[in-house]
Amino acid sequence: MTPILMLGAGRMGGAVLEGWRRAGAFQPTDLVIRDPQPGPQAQALEAEGALLNPPDAELARAKTVLLCVKPQLWRDVAAETAPWLAADAVIVSVAAGVKSQDIAKEFGGRCVARVMPTTAAAIGQGTASLYADDPAALARAHALFEPLGAVVDLADEGLMHAATAVSGSAPAYLYAFVEALEGAGMAAGLPEKEARRLARSTLTGAAALLADSGEEPAELRRQVTSPGGTTEAALNVLLGADGLPSLLREAVVRAVKRSKELGA
Repeated sequence: MTPILMLGAGRMGGAVLEGWRRAGAFQPTDLVIRDPQPGPQAQALEAEGALLNPPDAELARAKTVLLCVKPQLWRDVAAETAPWLAADAVIVSVAAGVKSQDIAKEFGGRCVARVMPTTAAAIGQGTASLYADDPAALARAHALFEPLGAVVDLADEGLMHAATAVSGSAPAYLYAFVEALEGAGMAAGLPEKEARRLARSTLTGAAALLADSGEEPAELRRQVTSPGGTTEAALNVLLGADGLPSLLREAVVRAVKRSKELGA
């Protein structure tokens, strides 16, 4: 499956490169990176032997192509690179919302897998939703993303929109929650430094417990909610009619809608 050609080494591509480097998943000499403004991860790997922005003819060596650019740019990138690729190169795309058949068409009918990853791939804690109707392409996507964390296979490509909304975009939901909790702590009188430390360490610890314990989140919630206590008082707000359940349903609906628009 190597050499691997990465088209786009920005925020997501850089996270993948960093995750591969930490995991020792691939040798730098097996990587070809193409990006007009490469990030520090790409530059570091170049120093270790990866090819960064080589001549077009070098692209023909690639067995796997990771399309890691924004959905608005992918057609231009495909037009620039497809004529140089080997006929048996497999395309693995992380472009949100863009259908496999459209990618395959622009890449000359080559096999395609789709992936929706998260940037925690950089530390081996990523989550990747995978879809391909070709078993070989799916296996190629697994090989790329299993070293970076958890992978989930989707049986229907249409579910990629929901996976994008529930997983691909969800780290931003958590970061927004942390911001809001820090702000609420300061509004309640905590100094900024203490509010930041309390909010961040508490939430990362709770997430670690969720991952380690194997318990359902509802059960963990019940375990820390005493009847008539402070947590119950807060949850009556968060789980109320206009609270988190309805807000997150609407957030996911909006993200799904935008994912579909990006692929149109």
